[in-house]
Amino acid sequence: MQVLVPYRVDEPKTRLAPVLDDEERREFSRLMLADVLAAVRSAGYDPTVLSTAPLSGGDCVDERPLTVAVNSHLEPNTAVVMADLALVTPSVLGELFETNEDVVLAPGRGGGTNAIVARHPQFRVDYHGASYRDHVEICKAIGASVRTIDSYRLGTDIDEPADLAEVLLHGDGRAADWLDDRFELSTSNGRTGVKRY
Repeated sequence: MQVLVPYRVDEPKTRLAPVLDDEERREFSRLMLADVLAAVRSAGYDPTVLSTAPLSGGDCVDERPLTVAVNSHLEPNTAVVMADLALVTPSVLGELFETNEDVVLAPGRGGGTNAIVARHPQFRVDYHGASYRDHVEICKAIGASVRTIDSYRLGTDIDEPADLAEVLLHGDGRAADWLDDRFELSTSNGRTGVKRY
């Protein structure tokens, strides 16, 4: 199975700008990418980075918007795993990859889709708006069987400053180590967040 990991090289993770400067966001996003790639490899697959600009050898460069880029590289028996899933583990990916349906979806918070396995030849992604709902509708329209994987680790993508607390609490990769060197947990206002040392 082909495993694509889309990654935006220029200006990654702009919604983290309130707590991370440009260089920190680049570094943190690359560490999350490295953690995701390591988890995919440990699950027994060879990932391909689908990046918006060259990163290193072995990546596939496609500057087009996410939906267009993924669809142009989508073939039957392809998985797509987002690069900002800092909590993902090989065992969680194994469940995703080994689930035997035409399409397997891992929804994210806010209506998005964080990971997909597509085995149906007519399935195409649509990452705009409430993509999880849209992907379920696409499956119905093409007659594809679909299964949803309900997973905290696949459902937690790191986009907002509040998400960093999840990495400190539950992460164990390079991104978590990097974050732990700069931030600590804060429990003000009855919520868990992060603050710089």
